[in-house]
Amino acid sequence: MGNPARASVLIRPVILSGGSGTRLWPLSRQQYPKQFVPLVSEENLFTATLRRVSNRKHYGAPIIIAGNDHRFFVLAALSALDITDATILLEPQGRNTAAPALAAALAEREAKSPVLHLVLPSDHLIEDGDAFYASIMSAATTALDDNIVLFGITPDKPETAYGYILPGKPLTQGKVCRIAEFHEKPDTDNATALIARGALWNSGMFLYNPHTLLNEAKTLAPEHLALCTNAWQEAKPEAECMLLSSEAYAQMKSHAFDTLFMEHTQIGAVLPCLLGWSDIGSWQALWQVADKDASRNVLKGSVITRDVENSYIRSEGPAVVVLGMKNCTVIATKDAVLVAPSDRAQEIKNMLPLVENSHNEVTISHARVPRPWGTYENIAQGEQFKVKHIVVAPGRSLSLQMHHHRAEHWVVVSGTARVECESVEKLVFPNESVFIPKGASHRLSNPGKIDLQIIEVQSGEYLSEDDIIRFESIRSA
Repeated sequence: MGNPARASVLIRPVILSGGSGTRLWPLSRQQYPKQFVPLVSEENLFTATLRRVSNRKHYGAPIIIAGNDHRFFVLAALSALDITDATILLEPQGRNTAAPALAAALAEREAKSPVLHLVLPSDHLIEDGDAFYASIMSAATTALDDNIVLFGITPDKPETAYGYILPGKPLTQGKVCRIAEFHEKPDTDNATALIARGALWNSGMFLYNPHTLLNEAKTLAPEHLALCTNAWQEAKPEAECMLLSSEAYAQMKSHAFDTLFMEHTQIGAVLPCLLGWSDIGSWQALWQVADKDASRNVLKGSVITRDVENSYIRSEGPAVVVLGMKNCTVIATKDAVLVAPSDRAQEIKNMLPLVENSHNEVTISHARVPRPWGTYENIAQGEQFKVKHIVVAPGRSLSLQMHHHRAEHWVVVSGTARVECESVEKLVFPNESVFIPKGASHRLSNPGKIDLQIIEVQSGEYLSEDDIIRFESIRSA
């Protein structure tokens, strides 16, 4: 750790916040993916990842690459941790992990002083923060010497949900080795054999100089690099973010960082690590890292059990009663329920196309939809009407907007509402109401110190969420 080159290098976290976490449905959904869901603790995995690399003595300002639909979750997490120096790149659509890594490297290509990109998925659990930082420092010299270093996790059991890496020839720096072989998600017998040969789990975390990656891309993926360059050069400001070009992304194929670069490069290296790591990729993985009761159950929410063992049972609302079962996973939300043997729960990813065919809405969002300003929940709907329960947090505001096809009637249940309609402002108190005509510009705000709760009644010939024109985009919108 005394190497002067390593001491002076800037470690910049590159946090990848794409993906939808389909194996953790029904909690994880397209508009509310697993990195933003409180799974292991009250703090979600995205915020925990940010916190892990927030010490500016050790890390530079982060680059965050997220889906455009999730930008407000990112901004809320940054605000909660008082991080004001992040660069946020928004993808118009998901293209796996190679494109965001290249976009981050392109954003850094003018850097003059030594810098290393630390690529981190935003939805992983790391329990040993000291070992995590020590591993980064152990890999830094190798990464500075034009290598792409992958952090390999020392396995404690045959696991079929992870890819495996076989280390090859040791390099001169510490425990870092060349990568000899990649193996994609083997069955149990092959995983056991790989572990016997010294294989490591592929964590999906990397350390490299961004110029090294760009040079490799010129050789290994010139077309992908050209499209990523166009996406970066044609990016447009979006609130406090940069929205990468949708035209370039539409032409881009989906490529994983591993398959596009690591499986073909001659400069790939791997460092064995013990970090208390999990990708929380399934309900069984979540059961493994959670605290368990005497019957080895993990019970969350309104759950009642008898003669139940080795199970993960969670309710986000309704009472769940489970009797006489072992090794089961039961997940209940307000609008969907999953019941499965624990060793098959991750197969829900393959079931979701069937769910989409008949109940598409439960794959997209929850009944209660989290927003940066609070939440909304649909509580009734019929022909030409919809009723919502809206909660606006203190000091928060929706964007100034209008609707072409619907009028809205707001009844304040608790708190105080500041309502702007056609440039006229008024305060609305509990048991009072206000009418928003179709086509009127309007904004709802909470100027108080307690939650503002209103019942919204929409009426009109078209009531979908896309009937909205926003006149301005603000952080709390």
